[in-house]
Amino acid sequence: MTLFLVLGLSGLLLLVFALVFDGVLDGVFDGLLSLPVIAGFVSMLGFAGAIALGTTDLGVGVATLVGAGAGLGAGWATWRLSRALMRDGSGAAPGGAELVGSSGAVVTAIPVGGYGEVLLYPAGQPVKYAAKSDVRVERGAEVWVEAALSATSVAVRPVER
Repeated sequence: MTLFLVLGLSGLLLLVFALVFDGVLDGVFDGLLSLPVIAGFVSMLGFAGAIALGTTDLGVGVATLVGAGAGLGAGWATWRLSRALMRDGSGAAPGGAELVGSSGAVVTAIPVGGYGEVLLYPAGQPVKYAAKSDVRVERGAEVWVEAALSATSVAVRPVER
């Protein structure tokens, strides 16, 4: 039984190793073999084997077969789950085109020709951007985005009401 428990704990340690060194062995055998899959197999082999050995009088051979079956199931489930998570292609992040025409508020005053900061809400989430304007814009003023200068900066103009 000690061997099975050592295998189970080794699998858990391998899983921690896999989380720390993400991606190791992912390309081996066309993605079928990865550290999380190996960790799931070894853990279930050990723990299921220990349970089978401790609760029945069938012997080490049967306990090994039970553990191997459970390990194959855990390895397969881990492989399927990781493949599903890797295919999860959520929408693209909002880019410069989505920012143009949106409104925001000045967080840090914008000097003429210099940079300040504005708070915009791309996809409904508050994000601070560096902002440049042709005129001085005070803190708290409402602004419109005229152009996206880079991924983190925009050109703005004050809203006239």
